Amino acid sequence: MRTDDFNYVLPEEMIAQTPLKDRTASKMMVLDKQNGNIVHSRFYHLIEYLKPGDVLVFNNTRVLPARLYGIKEGGTAHIEVLLLKRRNLDEWEVLMKPAKRIKLHGKIIFGNGELVAEVVEELDDGGRIVRFSYEGVFETILEKLGNMPLPPYIKEKLEDKNRYQTVYAKFDGSAAAPTAGLHFTEEYIKRLEEKGIITCYVTLHVGLGTFRPVSVDDVNHHKMHKEWYQVPKETADILNQAKKEGRRIISVGTTSLRTLEAMAQEQGGIVPCSGETEIFIYPGYEFKVIDGLLTNFHLPKSTLLMLVSALSDRETILNAYEKAKEKNYRFFSFGDCMLLL
Repeated sequence: MRTDDFNYVLPEEMIAQTPLKDRTASKMMVLDKQNGNIVHSRFYHLIEYLKPGDVLVFNNTRVLPARLYGIKEGGTAHIEVLLLKRRNLDEWEVLMKPAKRIKLHGKIIFGNGELVAEVVEELDDGGRIVRFSYEGVFETILEKLGNMPLPPYIKEKLEDKNRYQTVYAKFDGSAAAPTAGLHFTEEYIKRLEEKGIITCYVTLHVGLGTFRPVSVDDVNHHKMHKEWYQVPKETADILNQAKKEGRRIISVGTTSLRTLEAMAQEQGGIVPCSGETEIFIYPGYEFKVIDGLLTNFHLPKSTLLMLVSALSDRETILNAYEKAKEKNYRFFSFGDCMLLL
């Protein structure tokens, strides 16, 4: 299977640069994953496509304001640091730009010296391990100095940090938002629950590896980066009961889906668990937990487009993307969504 098989052409003007004022107002393509039939709708009609007893699984990770801008100690070079993964209390795996300006044991000063990062290790993939020094609480300083790590295809300034955060975000740790969840409001979730739709939560801290382009020609040779996930007992109990009773389990976003499938693949079933996963889902994969997916539209040749294609088939998904382009859907993180049932 070739990476180029998952390519498509997208005009730049179709990439959503800002979120809609109303989270629930996005367009929603409803795709029958078996026969490819398409209905063009709106997200606020989601409730009409769900039945009492359906289970919606959300990822309650919280995006860190993980992009920091600093100055090289003793110089004037401006350095951008993106936090990827916490190694321990004060050490983080990061990406730097321009990385060549900072050598081993070099330091970067942020703010008025409130935060200092020292490079303590250079990684094979170009990343760095840095150790932060500061006074007070790291998270408080990060909230003050950090910026939301918006994807590079978003050029517009985000006026409200919370619009790159789901309304149910709880646990700090992501370098990117689980964007399918951005369409929900607390009020809409309450409406779903009042209809008898069951909601539950998993956690997967989204790393940039999920979004990095596939650089190999053969899909089978691509290696995912590890991401930490957790499935609590309450969620495992809900999922097991749904499976027993033949009710649908629908993942809100690809990160929730990867968490559930990683759990089933790595733990041998639906059980409370936590760990790291590098699960890579592409056509030919047999799903063990989920029956449906709500997701945004993904980048060409991306692992996420491959994942969605596995739930239906490549031709059906690429055809749906062409239909979305014809109907002027908005693509990627702040864009419209697709419901696959």
